[in-house]
Amino acid sequence: MPSGPTSAPTPVTEAKPERAAPRKPARRFDPHRFGPVIGLALLLIVGTALNPDFATWDNLMNVLTRTAFIGIISIGMCFVIISGGIDLSVGSMAALIAGGMILLMNALAGAVGSPLAVVALGMLFAVALGGGFGMAHGYLITRGRIEPFIVTLGTLGIFRAVLTWLADGGAITLDNDLSEVYGPVYYGSLLGIPVPVWVFLAVAVAGAVLLNRTAFGRYVQAIGSNEQVARFAAVDVDRVKLLTYGLLGACVGIATVLYVPRLGSASPTTGLLWELEAIAAVIVGGTSFKGGEGRIAGTVIGAVLLSVIANILNLTSIISVYLNAAVQGCVIIAVAFLQRRRT
Repeated sequence: MPSGPTSAPTPVTEAKPERAAPRKPARRFDPHRFGPVIGLALLLIVGTALNPDFATWDNLMNVLTRTAFIGIISIGMCFVIISGGIDLSVGSMAALIAGGMILLMNALAGAVGSPLAVVALGMLFAVALGGGFGMAHGYLITRGRIEPFIVTLGTLGIFRAVLTWLADGGAITLDNDLSEVYGPVYYGSLLGIPVPVWVFLAVAVAGAVLLNRTAFGRYVQAIGSNEQVARFAAVDVDRVKLLTYGLLGACVGIATVLYVPRLGSASPTTGLLWELEAIAAVIVGGTSFKGGEGRIAGTVIGAVLLSVIANILNLTSIISVYLNAAVQGCVIIAVAFLQRRRT
């Protein structure tokens, strides 16, 4: 008899081994990011070993106070360099702003009854004048289609020449009564910390928020990374560049406001080589000279690091203090070389 239909054997499937969850890549130490912090820590150790006075509170406040001027300018310079630009005129700009605000305050001293009001007007004038100079740079660069290097190299000579002409080759000095009212802006302190340090901290925090938490900051980084792509993404490149240079000019004005009461005068040597120190602080802090990448915190550390180097040279006799600018130049070249190797 024929057998009935038989059911097909059920295929046996082998259980597939479960895939292990992908491991997160271990965080690698990034010397480009943490190098400035390590360098600053090593300098602090070396400075303390070479001279016990280096580690005192008074010396620390002295270093931070002197850092405040260059540090504030460096924060504005950080935005410009991230956007792919450069400004070589900030030292000469500071000198002309200082001379202009002193002349204005001296002229208003007789017309305005309150010295405090005169000082306040002078401070506002300095910041506005700096912002105006920066916007003029931005306009020439964006509308005139001139390279930032050429524009700011030209104004570097123009600003200092105009100040020298206004001072007749000498110095422009602030009225004594105004100096007494203005003095606490540099020499005063709050909670034991000098006023310039507080202003530096406030500008740094505002700069970090602006760069990392706003559309403007993202546009600045996008332009520095690839300007053409930023244009295709509907970013108003010219407007962002204009505002970036205006921001740097305002930072130069703020730094000048803090600097003027220190000596109460402006001369053709005021702000000499400040552009070198500001650019060095930005580059040492990890900002790419090609643009598109940078950090405000790194710039602050870079500014402090350079001031610590100068302070160590003043407190020791390793090399002459007159070689401070040479040391800063070597630092710029070394960091640029390391950045090139990293890319």
